[in-house]
Amino acid sequence: MTVLGVDIGTSSSKGVLVDEDGTVLATAVRPHTVDRPRPGHVEMDARVWWDEFASLARELLTSPHDGASVTAVGVSGMGPCVTLTDAADTPLRPAILYGVDTRATEQIARLEAELGRDAVLRRCGSLLSTQAVGPKIAWLAEHEPETVARARRLYMPSSYLVRRLTGAYTLDHHSASQAVPLYDSVAQEWYAPWTRHIAPWLEPPRLLWPGDIAGRVTAEAADATGLPVGVPVITGTVDAWSEALSVGAQHTGDLMLMYGSTMFLIHTLADRLLVPELWSTVGALPGTRSLAGGMATSGVITDWLRELSGAPDHATLLAEAAESGPGARGLLMLPYFAGERTPVADPHARGVIAGLTIEHTRGDLYRAALEATAFGVRHNVEAMRAAGADVRRVVAVGGGVRGGLWTGIVSSVTGLEQEVRTVSLGASYGAAFLAAGAVGDPRIDAWNPVRERVAPDPLLRARYDELYALYLGLYPATRDISHALAGHQLSGHQSSTDGVSVDRASVDRQSRDGQRHDRQSRDGQSARRRDAHG
Repeated sequence: MTVLGVDIGTSSSKGVLVDEDGTVLATAVRPHTVDRPRPGHVEMDARVWWDEFASLARELLTSPHDGASVTAVGVSGMGPCVTLTDAADTPLRPAILYGVDTRATEQIARLEAELGRDAVLRRCGSLLSTQAVGPKIAWLAEHEPETVARARRLYMPSSYLVRRLTGAYTLDHHSASQAVPLYDSVAQEWYAPWTRHIAPWLEPPRLLWPGDIAGRVTAEAADATGLPVGVPVITGTVDAWSEALSVGAQHTGDLMLMYGSTMFLIHTLADRLLVPELWSTVGALPGTRSLAGGMATSGVITDWLRELSGAPDHATLLAEAAESGPGARGLLMLPYFAGERTPVADPHARGVIAGLTIEHTRGDLYRAALEATAFGVRHNVEAMRAAGADVRRVVAVGGGVRGGLWTGIVSSVTGLEQEVRTVSLGASYGAAFLAAGAVGDPRIDAWNPVRERVAPDPLLRARYDELYALYLGLYPATRDISHALAGHQLSGHQSSTDGVSVDRASVDRQSRDGQRHDRQSRDGQSARRRDAHG
């Protein structure tokens, strides 16, 4: 048995060919970039996803790996995304990406007023935010009515690949649970009243679980990819949840940390836990629930710094960051370079580098970026625990686990030990595992055993506790300035393109929301300090 797994990510598409024992036979990558046509807008042409899938499949199935041996295909992709097609499944415009696209702040506020904030939280598990699908569809209805007039179907990267491979129009339950407020997380079905309110034209996709067989490879898809006709294709899911499955983080109490372009956290629960600052979703496996958080940037910042400093290799920068030492020689970074998702929920937040002098080096900046991500992880984990989450085991995955410095910093900042598995390919490997489960009975601990455990350095705890307190204070101290600058960025771009001015009320609403989250965070911090000191 051989299975193919492909993931469509933010910065690349990745494919992997895996045998029945979990051994990786071949890998392939297709780097790509997303489009940023204006501030806050992040898009990608869905047709690229299919072209890259076909290219990856053909490369992976060349000799010595005969395509005839493939018994199942797995897919995953970034999400939740909004890809609208007509009745013939032709994409009508570039896909609007997940929470990094922050265009729909006005629609978030309007839909919250129309539907009720608490009602959305209770029914959907998450509040309306930049991560939500509904406000982005509403934005399109207001700004591109000609597109919506032709729209009939909604796709995400994984479901678009399934459609091209099999002809099936499906979506997995987990991805649907992120399509807030279209999906009822309690009943686990589309919620017709709110779907009709936001997208009355929509033909909702059939709901399946990520590991369910959605269909089989058609003759047309076989010609494009080299796959055999009739091979089963699973429904697939959002990349972060596929990553969690790839490292065995699917048991109650598990927390996955995904070190990628953005940092993502998924805590697996037996029952729903509603936390306004986080995302409560249906899990990737039937009978499970998730409490998730996501930072808007992490690896994106380190890549940005790398390009600014002449594009040295990452190993060189990691060595320089290690030489810089804890605290980055007095630098502190706020990693909100693309706004921030959880637990701040502020698309108008901006990055800050505090303490900078002419003596600082690129290694110091790189170290500060790694530490900023670690502080963001701690902020999210503390929000989970404050709500009652019981984090028992932490598993790390993604490209950022290589080298060990980043994971070591995160463990020392959070006080959490992390497992690192032998295979850290991530979502494509998780998609392959799900595909193998559709035609067999694989066990992830046999496929992908633990390689090492990263423990916190107790000697660094006091230093990082001090820096974390400063980190928590940096956002409220700079928020008003960042919002004013964000307003200039948005209005400056819009006035030079279409004459539309920035929505100051939206910025002010986000500021008030940020202030509320700050108070909640400080209250929780104070309570934990009182508990710690009796």
